[in-house]
Amino acid sequence: MKLPNHIAIILDGNGRWAKNKGMPRSYGHVVGCDNLEKMCNTICEMGVRYLTVYAFSTENWKRSQEEIKVLMNLFRRYLKRCERSAKKNQMRVKIIGDPGGLEPDIQRSICELEDMSRDYDKMFFQIALNYGGRDEILRAVTRLAEDARQGKVPEGKVSEETFDSYLDTAGIPDPDLLIRTSGEQRLSNFLLWQLAYTEFYFTDVPWPAFDKKELAKAIEKYNERDRRYGGVKGQKPEEGASCL
Repeated sequence: MKLPNHIAIILDGNGRWAKNKGMPRSYGHVVGCDNLEKMCNTICEMGVRYLTVYAFSTENWKRSQEEIKVLMNLFRRYLKRCERSAKKNQMRVKIIGDPGGLEPDIQRSICELEDMSRDYDKMFFQIALNYGGRDEILRAVTRLAEDARQGKVPEGKVSEETFDSYLDTAGIPDPDLLIRTSGEQRLSNFLLWQLAYTEFYFTDVPWPAFDKKELAKAIEKYNERDRRYGGVKGQKPEEGASCL
């Protein structure tokens, strides 16, 4: 079975999972956070090189202040625990999104985690915090325009490669497989540029219950896909295949 080089996961369903068990939403977030650590270890052991997870979106600020407070405290603890996982798995950790919208102590923890794991290269783990795909693109365009004004960008048409270098995911290959848990079938503003040719897998299983067996199902489905990138199977790129 061929492994995806890069798996992206929308971690959905913590609150609904907890509600179905008669527990508060905060309990679901705690269990979901524990599961992220377990699944990160599992994915590393499988040999997947890149993992990107959607932990907190720019739209999640619309939730109740009580739930946001719970989530931020969980992030504080998880970022510290992630140092242990990074060391164990020789895993480089990068936070994507706009850290400027987070509390100063969380920003410091992000810097410490990224710094301590910067030389690891067995696995590359990206956590999307205060992240939105549209926000990422707007921030990239703003930086690109500023560099263009300063003459740092060659005149003429901007290439995809140049634009890629201004994204939060610069230097990271696009995901091969996107998994979304808990039944919803939308991107929710996640990696809008990077998911152009990614294979999607949606499951009704909520994130706290998503385990190695469920991951194997997703990878099996991925292996059944015929990835043509807009071309036709067996056709050479120069033959000019239509995307239709």
